[in-house]
Amino acid sequence: MIFSERTRQFVNKLRGALFLVLLIVAAPVAQIVGVPEVIVLNATKENELRRADELVDHLVRSGQLRITRIVKDTLIPTRQHERFSQYHNGLKVYGPEVTRQSESGLTLSIFGQFYSNIEVETTPSLPLDTITSKANSGIDWSLVENNSQELAILKDRHGVFQLAYRLTVGSEIGPSIQFVDAHNGTTVRQYPGIHLNNDGLPCDTCRVGEGRGVKGDRKKISVNTLGGRFQTLDLLRPPQIATYDLKGDWERLINILNGTDALSAADFGQDADNHWTDGPIVDGHVSAGWTYDYLYNRFQRNGLDGEDGPIISVVHPVNRSDLYTVPDNIFSLFFVNAFYCGTCGPDGIVVFGEGLPDGFVLTSTGQTIDFFTTGIDIVSHELAHAITDNTSGLIYQNESGALNEAFSDIIGVSVEFFMAETDRHRDETADYVLGEDVIKPNGVRSLADPLSLNNPDHYSVRYQGNADYGGVHINSTIASHAFYLAIEGGTNRTSGVSVTGVGSHNRSQIEQVFYRAFTMLMPADATFSVARETTLQSARDMFGAGHAVERAIGEAWTAVGIE
Repeated sequence: MIFSERTRQFVNKLRGALFLVLLIVAAPVAQIVGVPEVIVLNATKENELRRADELVDHLVRSGQLRITRIVKDTLIPTRQHERFSQYHNGLKVYGPEVTRQSESGLTLSIFGQFYSNIEVETTPSLPLDTITSKANSGIDWSLVENNSQELAILKDRHGVFQLAYRLTVGSEIGPSIQFVDAHNGTTVRQYPGIHLNNDGLPCDTCRVGEGRGVKGDRKKISVNTLGGRFQTLDLLRPPQIATYDLKGDWERLINILNGTDALSAADFGQDADNHWTDGPIVDGHVSAGWTYDYLYNRFQRNGLDGEDGPIISVVHPVNRSDLYTVPDNIFSLFFVNAFYCGTCGPDGIVVFGEGLPDGFVLTSTGQTIDFFTTGIDIVSHELAHAITDNTSGLIYQNESGALNEAFSDIIGVSVEFFMAETDRHRDETADYVLGEDVIKPNGVRSLADPLSLNNPDHYSVRYQGNADYGGVHINSTIASHAFYLAIEGGTNRTSGVSVTGVGSHNRSQIEQVFYRAFTMLMPADATFSVARETTLQSARDMFGAGHAVERAIGEAWTAVGIE
């Protein structure tokens, strides 16, 4: 999700405060940190790796860890990455993960954490049928079609383990992930379901047309022909890139998101002569193609899921003329936001907001909001949430959620730079501000100077409240500012610490290091400290210890207060 509701205030008085960090960096293997049952693994040195490897293998043999994914490294082809989830008495423990990197059978790094001495009753008092019948009553929420349901174990903020059913449920604002107590039926935790194949053969129906974006700029657009008309279905790239036009039918879109209706070929953007004039459709469809090209060229990644699965976007979820008649939740969801919904259908869906009518100015910020597809950085930001869903699965809450949003911002600005540098005939300049073409003036977040838009640039001034799922948008700039400093260098405004970056001509080096850390090395419940260690490990893996890339990244994390 791009645009969090700004019900928050940036609390400057927090600057300089001291905070207790429970999960310390470089904790010895099996050291108990903070609370007795949390065991941190952060092994990169030979003696640590031997002990950590033995521990992980023991936990796998005993069934306490299970492999959930094995991924071949696209940037270092000789490497592979295993991802493990924790289980207790056959039930998944939600949150803790362990990642292990290896080459030719030799372990090179292990990151993550798991809980020891779990004590919880694993027999539910309420059967699943009782929980789902309440869900299907429609009183509070309803189950999403084809919903996956599982019994899982959670750990609350007080260190107490709970037995809960994990459900995907629908509501008036789309699906969410809910954990329902298996003993009393209450919802104990909730996450948003939205962040708030082509066979490669010649395509006889494929065409390349010309369109004009919202800003009036000319763009080539890859489309398909059907029945004498042209539709926004790109079959020239390996994945199907499909852009759907809902023509303002938000009630149907809610049903689609909740799984009670489906998109069809009739919903594609349509044009009669292949000279496209609907700017939001043109911008969204073309930017999705640029995002795919960037992922493949920079990381050799095959699309959002790594397997060239479909890339599905929806534009015109509402009509601007309906601004004063829609419910408040529809205003915040479909007018002034863009989001990725990973639980919507088998491939996920990105929805791009309509923005506000010309001349409409937000009294709270003095800003106008245009169609959300106008910004290629916003389009690629939302698509990047699908990459996270298909790799590290960073939990959308607190520091892991802030890292989730930071990665999307990093991909967003990186795609913008890639497009500007690749298509030099276009009058397009790239920058480190997210959404400046949509939310005017100033955009929504600045990676170069987070404080200028009331976001923290240092860990000491991070937001610590419960709003925004624990500050996932607010605190994201701590990590994304480190990314910026590692490239461009500069001085952090809060700490006064200066960084010697690798320079803009070496931007791709930092992009590759961060991508590899965020998708392959990082566990789902990663903290900022883990982000520091995994990016440093990624830099050493790719460029060697002591290289300028490792030094720049280390300096950058130090500058933003992450040691």
